[in-house]
Amino acid sequence: MMREKVEAVLANIRPALQFDGGDVELVDVDDQGVVKVRLMGACGGCPMASMTLKNGIEKALKESIPEVKEVISA
Repeated sequence: MMREKVEAVLANIRPALQFDGGDVELVDVDDQGVVKVRLMGACGGCPMASMTLKNGIEKALKESIPEVKEVISA
């Protein structure tokens, strides 16, 4: 169930990433609320990738899904 919620939030974030030539892929969601994602395209090698991950993706997921504790790059 949580995986589906995460996918729904990522679907809302994805257009902004794609606009800049990047994308995000959900790799895993564990029982402790850790979400693993892979930044792809322009986002994969971007110097701002860690900020995108923490200040963009993690923030959006935590706001929408309180069970999410952390988002890490896979």
